[in-house]
Amino acid sequence: MLSKKQLRNDVEAVAQALKKRNFSFDIKALTELENNRKKNQVKTQELQNSRNTQSKSIGKAKAAGEDIKPLLDAVSNLGDELDGAKAELQEIQSQIDAITLSMPNIPHESVPAGNSEDDNVEVSTWGEPGVYDFKVKDHVDLGAMHGLDFETAAKISGSRFSVMTGKMARLHRALTQFMIDQHSEKNGYVEAYVPYLVNAESLTGTGQLPKFEADLFKTHLHGEEGEAKTLYLIPTGEVPITNMMRDTMVNEKDLPLKFVGHTPSFRSEAGAYGRDTRGLIRQHQFEKVELVQVVKAQDSYQALEVLTSHAEGVLQALELPYRKVNLCAGDLGFSAAKTYDLEVWLPGQSAYREISSCSCFEDFQSRRLQLRYKNKETNKPELLHTLNGSGLAVGRTLVAVLENHQQADGSIKIPAVLQSYMGGLQIIN
Repeated sequence: MLSKKQLRNDVEAVAQALKKRNFSFDIKALTELENNRKKNQVKTQELQNSRNTQSKSIGKAKAAGEDIKPLLDAVSNLGDELDGAKAELQEIQSQIDAITLSMPNIPHESVPAGNSEDDNVEVSTWGEPGVYDFKVKDHVDLGAMHGLDFETAAKISGSRFSVMTGKMARLHRALTQFMIDQHSEKNGYVEAYVPYLVNAESLTGTGQLPKFEADLFKTHLHGEEGEAKTLYLIPTGEVPITNMMRDTMVNEKDLPLKFVGHTPSFRSEAGAYGRDTRGLIRQHQFEKVELVQVVKAQDSYQALEVLTSHAEGVLQALELPYRKVNLCAGDLGFSAAKTYDLEVWLPGQSAYREISSCSCFEDFQSRRLQLRYKNKETNKPELLHTLNGSGLAVGRTLVAVLENHQQADGSIKIPAVLQSYMGGLQIIN
């Protein structure tokens, strides 16, 4: 969430910055609520002080042998009035929180203007799309030859699920293992295993709630003592990994923090009706290897460049052509201040498709998470900056490997870096 101080002192500048994201909010409503909050807070403090003063006078009157009933009645009345003022203050604050929790992050100055993905700016490319002397197949047709099965998945669960068997399942697992090893052994991330079910506080901390509840799968459980309990299936490993540090005062000497984790991701795709209905591109359940960094404010944008390069390194090792784009303000994710998308070339679609988003959130998530460190120079707590990126989305990487390394007969050449994970296998046929 955005800083309360910033919203109170410079709300017009915030509104102008958020217009770049095609987001507008009712400044008048927020200002009126804020004014009411201030008045009610003053009233609450005055009532508290009056009650304290009256309470002290009861003891003095009692010691002097005076009738204390009028004083007791006055204190009781003040207590009732104070309780009402506190309830009103809490209601006003809840309304303010509802507004501020729905407000996205402010774009960084280096984010280009624009309204949609058509306005994203290409930063660089790597590799050249392959030239084939045969008609290329897409991953659905290739997968059908090697153990990728959507019909069985539909029987088990419905649309937007997949089943993999044999060498296809092993290739999917090999990609995951390679990515984890690359990031933990070469890039210095600490591997983390985390829960796949999280509470609402965790999703609020990273920005999925309250605004994007429709995109989530929700479960209703009964605890050991019969109490109702709501948990959500994670939409990305970012949520549990980042929330490992919620309500934490990080030791400055431990910074930066770098974690990598492999998790499934579950998304309802509520806003994607009719999009990418064929194949693995947009599934309800898919795997990701997630990178998370927590750094000091002054280090966050250099960290974004480094984190993005780590995701790029996986694509390069797998010999997959891709491009890097700087997302425009209108295409940024809710919590992001700046995002690079890596888009891999898919011959079966003759197009670049997103395979990783690498984002800097500045202190937007940390303010929700209360993730801080004590600055040894000022001896004061400061909010940290968080970053994350896919390193990579495993299913989409599988798609890219199948399509880019296909042979004329439909066999798949295994990239050299994966062959040891495949028991020395060089080709799937």
